[in-house]
Amino acid sequence: MKIYTKSGDNGTTSLIDNKRINKDHIRVECYGTADELNAHIALISTLIEENTCTKTLNNIQLDLFTVQTNLAIENKDDCPFVIKELAKERVDWLEENIDEIQSQLPKKKNFVMLNGNSTIAHCHIARTICRRLERLLVTLHREKTVAPAILSYINRLSDYLFVLARYIAVLDKVDEKEVSL
Repeated sequence: MKIYTKSGDNGTTSLIDNKRINKDHIRVECYGTADELNAHIALISTLIEENTCTKTLNNIQLDLFTVQTNLAIENKDDCPFVIKELAKERVDWLEENIDEIQSQLPKKKNFVMLNGNSTIAHCHIARTICRRLERLLVTLHREKTVAPAILSYINRLSDYLFVLARYIAVLDKVDEKEVSL
């Protein structure tokens, strides 16, 4: 099977349920941004040493594939196969990971600079991509219902990426620079 189909040359794409929509449709923006986020998380996982964080990041990637799949369907009744939903338990799991990492971090009362080393910077880039995805999901949700678990998961994921950046600073012995406003 060839990678190209030429069916999108007119500016449309096919969803999983075979519905064709414009490539700039908010639904495509959402699952495209989720794909961008997933790729950036893959990059982060290559930059950190093998530990529980890399396992967590791999599980987050699998969750994002589930999110992307759910976003790439207009009508589940028209879908040729059963699509796995993102379970609310995945939000709980992410919160547990946030709490575990945060318990190992020094308390901060101010903003921190978004630098220190390339891995920390990449975590913050992924966090901002995640926030953009969240904004796009809110827009899509006004048009078509987005599963509450997806909205919550993406919201928590940006929090996870923030604490992960701080955790990497601790692991790599990078002094966080606080910003006083």
